[in-house]
Amino acid sequence: MKKRLFAVLAVFALFATALFAQESGETVKAAADLSGAIKYLAAALAVGLACLAGGSAVGKIGSAAMGAMSENSELSGKALPFVGLAEGICLWGMLVAVLILIM
Repeated sequence: MKKRLFAVLAVFALFATALFAQESGETVKAAADLSGAIKYLAAALAVGLACLAGGSAVGKIGSAAMGAMSENSELSGKALPFVGLAEGICLWGMLVAVLILIM
């Protein structure tokens, strides 16, 4: 899965570079447009992949926590913070995206 994602991103980057390089008179403007496009693409990937990973983690940890709490109700205080930690992955992705867009 990761290899396919990197292959798609590499093909997209090569296609975008070739597309903008065809304009020989405006190479500086094309490079600026390309860097802006890559910046927005990177921010979108940061948020998207972080939310997918966070959702997957919350699903797995939440179901395990509910199963453990159904057997022993005293485990709720120990299991629920892990769900909150998994949700924090999405917030870190959003933070990284904001930093990418600002810088």
